[in-house]
Amino acid sequence: MKIKRHWLLLFLSPGLALFLFVYFASIVSVVGTSFTDWRIGQEMRLSGLRNYLSLFQSASFLKALGNNIIWILLQSTIHVAVGVLFCLIIAWKKNKWYAKASQTLFMLPNMLSSAALGMLFYNIFNPMYGPVNKVIKALGNADFNINWFANADTAFFAVTVTWLPFAAIVAILGAAELSAIPDDIFEAAYIDGATELQTNLYIKLPLLKNAIGTATILAATSMLQKLDILVMTTNGGPGIATMNLPLFIYNTAMRDNNFGLSNACAVLLIIIGLISIGVVNKLYRMNDAVLS
Repeated sequence: MKIKRHWLLLFLSPGLALFLFVYFASIVSVVGTSFTDWRIGQEMRLSGLRNYLSLFQSASFLKALGNNIIWILLQSTIHVAVGVLFCLIIAWKKNKWYAKASQTLFMLPNMLSSAALGMLFYNIFNPMYGPVNKVIKALGNADFNINWFANADTAFFAVTVTWLPFAAIVAILGAAELSAIPDDIFEAAYIDGATELQTNLYIKLPLLKNAIGTATILAATSMLQKLDILVMTTNGGPGIATMNLPLFIYNTAMRDNNFGLSNACAVLLIIIGLISIGVVNKLYRMNDAVLS
């Protein structure tokens, strides 16, 4: 059935209008003001590339950039791998009650707000009453007493752990993809003598390619949005040990009253996000059909 063009334009117009007037207009504004010296209470002046040059001379920005790149890599590999592993275990034991229960429990942290999740991990790693220190002490290290979020040697690791609940999102995406695949494919493999490990490696994982690729994109770009958990746990400290780009943007604009420099960093953040999406699309060949 041929769809008339005017009906197609009518249905697309709300989404197109939202993109143009909310997202595209905002991006143009951010890019334009990144070339200015813009501070509240002062006249906006054109500054050319000065903001971008200042960024790469800033120790805080370089630390934030390095941390973000590391977190993108960790989130896109280890955390995604944890989610995929959990997905395969759930699919293996899908008819067991504990598989469904564990899937619900695994998803629970993602139902909390990011601020609440930050406070949850802050208490888990609390040096006085947190369960992490108590377990380590119970295992024989009675003098162990580290403030995980305040210690420069452990703060980065502790913050990285707070991103781990995202693995549940990966598991849900993978489970949904597996449920859409005909059972005949797996049954044929079992009849041919394939073990569960072989089925996972040579059938399920290749069929999950697009779902894993989508999850990897979500994981990578989520690391470019994290602000509230970081504020609730370390606020970028100790020093600048856990500084990331969103927190740098916030501090530069709200604390230093330098919106031009903040928007220059925001432009680089957008570019990093686009590069991340492009790299993942290339690695996973997202446009290729899985089943033909």
